[in-house]
Amino acid sequence: MCCWTALPSAMPAASCVPYAVPMVEYPEELSWKVHGERAIYESEWVRLGLVDVEPPDGSRFEHHVVKLHHVAVALLLNDREEVLTLWRYRFAVDQWGYELIGGLVEEGEDPASTAAREAEEETGWRPIGEPEHIATFQPLPGMVDAPVNAYIWRSAEKVGEPTDAEEAARIEWIPVDRMLDLIKRGEVLGSGAIVPLLFYLASRNT
Repeated sequence: MCCWTALPSAMPAASCVPYAVPMVEYPEELSWKVHGERAIYESEWVRLGLVDVEPPDGSRFEHHVVKLHHVAVALLLNDREEVLTLWRYRFAVDQWGYELIGGLVEEGEDPASTAAREAEEETGWRPIGEPEHIATFQPLPGMVDAPVNAYIWRSAEKVGEPTDAEEAARIEWIPVDRMLDLIKRGEVLGSGAIVPLLFYLASRNT
């Protein structure tokens, strides 16, 4: 499907221009209507709801939607092109793997401040300077509302020990060039780590 700006009218209508400016379209006729929502389960961590929706074909049904807290993630780099990681176990998927540092954005808190605070609390490393905002993204937008903000810092200083010893079995600086292989092997857990790492690796080649 063509999603790029076409060349001038001399070109066939079906032509696309790769690497051109993406077109922004919001066809109203393809939008879904939301008529209401009811909660199935709700806690301080997660909300599961049934949303009364009407897709473009005019049918109407209830669709499950999971809402999670807003999360901020920090990608910390040093001058040796190493990235700070946590090696930890996640029981929900019964897997050990590498993660970046991150946590829940508190009410009224700037997401970049969250990422910096979590880095210091979870690793004892304090980010230095202003971060670069990588992206704000939704990992599973078809059914889950879980916004993630990701930031890069290119310098950090050791200011102490982690305040939460249960966060990770190991805190490790890993050469960023190794991370793509670890991602391919399934050893990097979650989009909150994979998206920032792939962004950084791709940006070095542009």
